[in-house]
Order: sequence, then structure tokens, then C-alpha cells
Amino acid sequence: MICPACKNDMIVVEYQRIELDFCPDCRGVWFDKGELQLMLETARLEGKFLDEIQHLPETGTEEKLRKCPICRRAMVKNTIGAPSPVMIDVCRQGDGLFFDGGEIHQLVKQLPADKPGDANPVIGFIEEVFKAAD
Repeated sequence: MICPACKNDMIVVEYQRIELDFCPDCRGVWFDKGELQLMLETARLEGKFLDEIQHLPETGTEEKLRKCPICRRAMVKNTIGAPSPVMIDVCRQGDGLFFDGGEIHQLVKQLPADKPGDANPVIGFIEEVFKAAD
């Protein structure tokens, strides 16, 4: 798959049935349709962000629109998360979502833990692999 941001080849990263396309150059992450749902279910967080992502209004921005790597149509810009919103690229056809380098890590840091000190292995994996480059 070709990265929507830098146009370089992406690699597949797999963890517990979840396959994500990751760009080693710009650190962007592509979630195919259903992969975000599977990740949230595996992390025991289903329903906490997925409905919000699927029904977001388009965010006005000067940032250049990117093409979906699946259908090649322009994606829309949406913001998700609070208190620090993260802008993501969403395929209008429902093919998937694209997070620029570090954005998935920013979003994961905002997820609530089940209880203090709860160590979720899926969230730990996402935080480690998809953190912003130092």
C-alpha cells in the first residue's frame, strides 16, 4: 500500500488479529475498514470512540486533502479526542482512516484506563509502536 501522506510504501504491522499499514518514513498509520473496531474490541474499549469517528462533521482546515489508498478518492479531515483534538483523514467511502505520525499515540494517551494502574497490552503496543519519532 502507498502512504497517503508521503507516497512511500507502507508495511503491515500485525498484533493479535489486528493488521495495520504503517509508513516507516513518515510514521503514518492506516486502519482498514473494521480494524479500528477490532482494535477497540481487543483493548476492551469498544464504543468509546468509534461512534464519534463515524459521525464526525468535516473539519475546516487549510491542510491539503489526501487520497484514500484504497479507492483513490479525496478523504475528509475530521478531529477526534478531547481535551487535545487530533486531526485524522477519513475515507468518504468507508474504506478506512489515516493517522499522521504520532497522532494515534496522541489519541491513545487520551483513552481512559479501566482502573488506576491497568496495563492493557493492546494499548501498550500501540503506544510503543506508533509514538511520534523523537
